[in-house]
Amino acid sequence: MPEVNTRWDIFCTVVDNFGDIGVTWRLARQLVAEHSLAVRLWVDDLRAFERLCPEIDIDAAQQFQQGVDVRHWPGEWLPTEAGDVVIAAFACQLPGAYMDAMAAREKPLLWMNLDYLSAEDWVTGCHGLPSVKYKSVQKFFFFPGFQPGTGGLLRERGLLEQCRQFQQDLQAQRQFLQGLGIDRAPEAQLVSLFAYENAGLASWLKVLSADAQPTHLLVPEGRILGDVARWLGVESLTVGAIHVRQSLTVQVLPFVRQDQYDRLLWCCDFNAVRGEDSFVRAQWAGRPMLWHIYQQDEDIHLDKLDAFLALYTKGLSPGAAEAMNGLWRAWSAGQPIGEHWLAARKHWPQLQENAEAWCLEQGLQADLATALVQFYVNWI
Repeated sequence: MPEVNTRWDIFCTVVDNFGDIGVTWRLARQLVAEHSLAVRLWVDDLRAFERLCPEIDIDAAQQFQQGVDVRHWPGEWLPTEAGDVVIAAFACQLPGAYMDAMAAREKPLLWMNLDYLSAEDWVTGCHGLPSVKYKSVQKFFFFPGFQPGTGGLLRERGLLEQCRQFQQDLQAQRQFLQGLGIDRAPEAQLVSLFAYENAGLASWLKVLSADAQPTHLLVPEGRILGDVARWLGVESLTVGAIHVRQSLTVQVLPFVRQDQYDRLLWCCDFNAVRGEDSFVRAQWAGRPMLWHIYQQDEDIHLDKLDAFLALYTKGLSPGAAEAMNGLWRAWSAGQPIGEHWLAARKHWPQLQENAEAWCLEQGLQADLATALVQFYVNWI
C-alpha cells in the first residue's frame, strides 16, 4: 500500500448541489481514515458543501475537516504544488496552472478521471485505460461499477455489518427517528423520498393515501417538496411539517449529514432516491428502492437506467422483474406510477429478498477507495 505521506488531490466542481460533492467528500474521508493518506479536496462551492458538513467555514481558503485538507477552488488559481495522485471527479477540468505544475514534477504522478457510475457493458472495457495526455502526464479512466473489472462502489469498512446490527435493533431505530422528530405512524410502512421534481409523484401519493396499508412518507428538504406541496394543496412545506391524507402521513425532514441519511435509509421499508450518492447508499441499506436517475441530453440516461435494471432484477421472477422495470422507467420518465406501485407490491417479499441479496453480492467486490489505492500501487 502507499506510504503514509503520499499526497492525493481530489478536484470537485459542484454541478447538481450535492451529488458530486457527496461522492468526493465520502471518498476523501475514507482515503484518510482507512488508508492513512494525505488528501486535499478542492471544491468550487463551499456553500453547497456546508449542507453536508455544517462545520465548514465557507469563507476559508483552507481548513481541515475530519482529517481532510479542504481547499476552496478559487476562480483565480494560485501556484500550488501538484500531488502524487490527482483525481478529477466526473470529468471536471483542472486549472491550467495546476496542470502545468503536474507536468513540471520531477517524479511522475498518477492522474485519474473518476467517472460517473454506470452499469453499461462498455464500462468494464474502458475502466483503467489511458485517456488523454497533458504534456508528459497521462490520464487514466477510472469507472465505478457493479461488475468485476470496474472500480466498485464507495463502501466504508464495516458498513454492511453496522447496517445489519442497526436494522436488528428496534430501540436504536426508534431513538434515531425520534432524534429527527419522527414518531412513526401506527402500523405504517416507512418510506423515504429524495428526488428531483417529478410529475409522476401525484399518482403515487394518491394510491398510498387510499391504500389499506398505512404509509409514513419521510421527505428530506429537496427539489421534490414543491410537487408534494401541490398534491397536498398547501402553498409550501417547511421542515417539521406533518400532513395526513387518509392512510398517508407526509413529514418533511431537515437536510441531514451523510451518516444520518444512511441510518434513515436503514430504517425505511422502501427508499426513493436520486442521483448517484444516495443511489449507492440505498443499495447498501438492502431494502427495496426506486431510483430517479439524473436526466441527460438525448435521454442517454435511460440507457444507464436499463443497464442497471438488467443486473438488479436478474434474480427476480418474470412478474416481479416486469413490475420493477415498469415502476423505475415510469418514475424516471415523469409518468404516473400509481399502478406500477400496486403491481410491485404484489411481489413485496421477493423484492425484499432481492434487495438483500444484491447488497451482499455488491459487498463482495473491492470498495471504490481500496480499488483506487490498488490502482496506484499497481501503477507505481
